[in-house]
Amino acid sequence: MSFSDTLTAALGADVATTTPLQGGDLSQIELVTLTDGRQMVAKRGPLVEVEGRVLAALQLLRAPVPAVLHLEQGLLCLQYLSPAPPSRQGWRDLGKALAQLHSHDGAGYGWQEDYALGRVEIRNSTTPDWPTFWAERRLLADISELPGDLAARVETLARRLPDLLPKEPRAAPLHGDLWIGNLHFSEDGAYLIDPACYHGHSEVDLAMLTLFGQPDDAFWRSYGTLDHGFDDRKPIYQLWPALVHLRLFGESYRPMVSGLLHSLAV
Repeated sequence: MSFSDTLTAALGADVATTTPLQGGDLSQIELVTLTDGRQMVAKRGPLVEVEGRVLAALQLLRAPVPAVLHLEQGLLCLQYLSPAPPSRQGWRDLGKALAQLHSHDGAGYGWQEDYALGRVEIRNSTTPDWPTFWAERRLLADISELPGDLAARVETLARRLPDLLPKEPRAAPLHGDLWIGNLHFSEDGAYLIDPACYHGHSEVDLAMLTLFGQPDDAFWRSYGTLDHGFDDRKPIYQLWPALVHLRLFGESYRPMVSGLLHSLAV
């Protein structure tokens, strides 16, 4: 069955057009227009079912995410949100929404199923405390894939985590991949997209938001007061996405990884 036939069977209308969308590094993403006038985003890939379940979980927590319109093996159809320029009100709404999401408390650190960013597996089985999770499930999870000199420095940092991270912070639901590109501003509001959720320290999301850009000041004022020591912990949490980018996209990210380790005196 062709892609168009699959969509027709799932959505009850013929496909008029499909247009590739940006952001398809890790899955194939298209804007689908049906003959009845409806528009939606169709994502194809091996893990879109996991993404659909994650989005449904976030929606139950009242997080601003696109609605799941259809989910089956290898295919996820989402509400299409027409893009608009970022606004201060949008940033305020995102700050408030993320603070509300982070106010929930999960049963432990991790998630009920694993995920992946491309070929980088995200292991989410739970651990008894947060420093152990960040060491074993994130920084050390693929240590053999790193250049030897960087691997040794990451291992040194991992041994220090019990002294650098809180043992039992609130196990907040995290977006899990919250860089600036996964914030979507629309005519209908501001949304979180492309989540890779698990429960953990809320500062993980905040740290990643500043790795590849800077949120508007309105976001920070709306989010609320940050815990003492956030700036010291921020590079620890930025290191894992930097390591993921090094593995996915190559040596151009080595200076970022090395710089973060240097800032941590490793």
